[in-house]
Amino acid sequence: MNNAASDSLLPVEAVLFDLDGTLLDTADDLVNALDALLATLGRPPADRQIARSQVSQGSFALTRLGFPEVIDSAEFERLRLQFLDHYNAAICVDTVAYAGIRSILEWLEASNIPWGVVTNKPGWLTAQVLAQMGLEQRAACVVSGDTLPLRKPHPEPLLLACQQIQRQPQHCLYVGDDPRDIHAGNAAGMYTAVAAYGYVDPQMDVNTWGADFVIDQPLAIQQIISLSPCISKVKN
Repeated sequence: MNNAASDSLLPVEAVLFDLDGTLLDTADDLVNALDALLATLGRPPADRQIARSQVSQGSFALTRLGFPEVIDSAEFERLRLQFLDHYNAAICVDTVAYAGIRSILEWLEASNIPWGVVTNKPGWLTAQVLAQMGLEQRAACVVSGDTLPLRKPHPEPLLLACQQIQRQPQHCLYVGDDPRDIHAGNAAGMYTAVAAYGYVDPQMDVNTWGADFVIDQPLAIQQIISLSPCISKVKN
């Protein structure tokens, strides 16, 4: 765990997670959906390593990866919706929780620390994934990409989550695997942690994202919270 903090002392009273690439490893199902769409059009499958690195960017990025030559917006949207149909048809076949996630969620619940999800994934897909993974009823809040007109990197979804769990942003930790997660959390005035175990492009230096922490495994969250009365905060 890398700590980049330094100013005031604030306890962590809640944890919010990005979904894809942070809470759950959904990449195989998403890439399989893209490959299924490509196959229907007689195209070869996507480069799996590259596709996995695009998962946190959502359906737009994956569709663009599969169809880089499509410039007509209506045609692109038609392909994107077909991609989502393929994903919906096999949404949790190979999706798994990251190693350590279930343990940290159990620890948070036993410690009476609420946890929730803030994702740019559409609500109808988010609900299905969480339900099938047995997490929907456990999350104290779920804010999806279409819950509000604004999405990450805007802080508004995170601020809404804070309202729902009745915690102040400065007492919350947001964990995500994409720069926009960190930008949103920083703008909301939260502690932020990069989930370096997620879909991070190996060419990117996560230490430049401006997060308070970089973690290599979910269980590091427990260490952050245990230390939080004694750690500093860059952003007031």
